[in-house]
Amino acid sequence: MAVTRIGLIGAGGVAARHARVLSGLPDAQVTGVTDVQPEAAARLASEHGARAYGSVADLIGSGLDAVYVCVPPFAHGDAERAVIAAGLPMFVEKPISINMDTALEIAELVAGREILTAVGHHWRYLPVVERARALLAGRPIRLITGAWLDKVPPVAWWARSEESGGPVVEQAAHVIDLARHLGGEVDEVFAYGNGTPPDAPDADVDGATTAVLRFASGAVGTLAATCVLGWKQRAGLEVYADGLALQLTESELTVRDTSGAEVITCDPVSAHHAVDRAFVAAVRGDQDDIRVTYADALRTHEVALAVRESVAAGRPVSVTTTEAARA
Repeated sequence: MAVTRIGLIGAGGVAARHARVLSGLPDAQVTGVTDVQPEAAARLASEHGARAYGSVADLIGSGLDAVYVCVPPFAHGDAERAVIAAGLPMFVEKPISINMDTALEIAELVAGREILTAVGHHWRYLPVVERARALLAGRPIRLITGAWLDKVPPVAWWARSEESGGPVVEQAAHVIDLARHLGGEVDEVFAYGNGTPPDAPDADVDGATTAVLRFASGAVGTLAATCVLGWKQRAGLEVYADGLALQLTESELTVRDTSGAEVITCDPVSAHHAVDRAFVAAVRGDQDDIRVTYADALRTHEVALAVRESVAAGRPVSVTTTEAARA
């Protein structure tokens, strides 16, 4: 195969990050960009020697080998349907939607057409995560505590639930995915929100959320999320097994056992590169190292939505893994 031609649907910050990484790969080229804001598409396209297109249909019709869908949470659906209809490999940025109906529909379409997919839960490509999995192999996990303690990102839609899905769906989903990756599936959640939004225009999301998670393995866990700070305080997991404690962030793994503590560091940017390299390699048929398919991401999304539902209902919510998620 010649250079892999990639189109971008969406021209925001995440799309720009992928474009930078893809443009640095020897076997990939961003050839087209489309966005609901034509000037944004034109700007990003010009930075990478690509062409801006006025619609998703025009972009797909330009002759592509794969497509990245990098749209806000509320905008998922139509773009994925168009890519699937064209039979193209598809990389989707998280969160994959703001509800279950759209995500489940896309998962079923993907399965029906056997489309190659990947989703941007890039933490799974961190070297420290791989080390954590190796250390936990064969050890039953007892407790997982996760947190995403941050500020409101500088995008207008983020603080509005009907557009972002809320902080747990849009942001803390990275932590939920990592908890699943290390601890297995979650089968029930019980969550509370504090009912007070952050100080942002038109905000209606909870400024703080906490949840208890019950894993199918018997492990228990917690999740804490807030968006009321002016900085990113912490994002990561603590994992406890018999005789072993792990503290994990994007840049560091602290391992403690009876012999003492060890700190292992890594560059978080390495995962941004690895997730794109893996997708391009899979598209080219060179290697299969996609660690989060759309079906797998659906399971993480289901847990995040269950947290949101539990907050609204004031009761425990079962996480029912769908047939599409098991595919």
